[in-house]
Amino acid sequence: MQNMSCPCPHHKAVPLFITLIGLAFLLKALGYMSAGTVDIAWPILLVLVGLQKMMGGACKCCEMKK
Repeated sequence: MQNMSCPCPHHKAVPLFITLIGLAFLLKALGYMSAGTVDIAWPILLVLVGLQKMMGGACKCCEMKK
C-alpha cells in the first residue's frame, strides 16, 4: 500500500499550529507558563503560520491536483 501523505512542509503547518497551541495551554494549566505568556504566544504562532501560508508557493503535489 502506498503512503498517501505529502512530505511538503506547508501541509503540516496547521497540525503543528494546533499542537503548539495545545502545548501552550497545557503548560499554562500545569503552572509552567503564565497566562500572560500564553496570551502572547498563540497570536504570534497564528501570525507565523499565516505568513508561512502566504509566502509558500504551490508544491508539486498541489500543482498536480489542478
